[in-house]
Amino acid sequence: MEVDVLEFLVPVENNKTLFVWDIQPVHTEAEIYERLFSVFSSFGPLYLLKVSSNAPLHPPGFSALVKFYSAAQASEAQRRTDGCLLFQTSPLKVRLSSKQTPHFLSDSSRPLSHARCLELANHCLGFNGWTSDIITLKELTNKEEEEEGGGGRRRRLRFGCLLQLSFPPHRQTTRGAAVVEDSFTCTGPDVLLQKRCKLQKQVREKALVQAFTTVLLILLGNGKVMVEVKQTSDQFLPEQIEGVLQVNEFSWSEFDPDEEDGGDEEWDLTVS
Repeated sequence: MEVDVLEFLVPVENNKTLFVWDIQPVHTEAEIYERLFSVFSSFGPLYLLKVSSNAPLHPPGFSALVKFYSAAQASEAQRRTDGCLLFQTSPLKVRLSSKQTPHFLSDSSRPLSHARCLELANHCLGFNGWTSDIITLKELTNKEEEEEGGGGRRRRLRFGCLLQLSFPPHRQTTRGAAVVEDSFTCTGPDVLLQKRCKLQKQVREKALVQAFTTVLLILLGNGKVMVEVKQTSDQFLPEQIEGVLQVNEFSWSEFDPDEEDGGDEEWDLTVS
């Protein structure tokens, strides 16, 4: 039985990437996108579909880049669509990528975004195939800093979240934690409230993303999906969460390159 393993990571491997050529200019770019998406998404969930016009020195037409999460699904899609007419009167040329992956990307393990995690989980497991529950969400820092001109004061907020991700049909559970912070000019209680709501949403989403990075989706040849959880040295166990959880040296730069490292402070996520 053929088995493929999906992780909640950005796919960078060549065997998950297809190039499509010889697309006739008889449809608009938006129409071509819809038709290609309909064709290739029937083989499995897509991470990316991009349609581009041919370069000026080439004949009029389009080409496309298709990225799958699964190498097996990409291979099947290539075999079954290459040389086919699909939605036009001449055959399409579909090939697996042969472009050499840069060394700095070959071992890349960048997590999917929050929206992509939800999309992949719902596609493979269904809306009832998984649940997430917040164990604790705490405001860790609320400090006023130096006063600025215009009557506003600088304020720094930091939130921490511990979340549990469960897959009841598969009897699997994992957990994720996140810390986010922001420094801003507070000109009134409405600004403070909006910032609190925004940070609480961000920290919940980052905790869920972190939990999904430990999950493996095992696609079986008969169409069924199994869920396994990677055992890591820093994985949270149920008996370790009672009382106080302390998160040390928590860096989220890998999830948000624009976010500065918060340093080596120790955060207390007490479960009340």
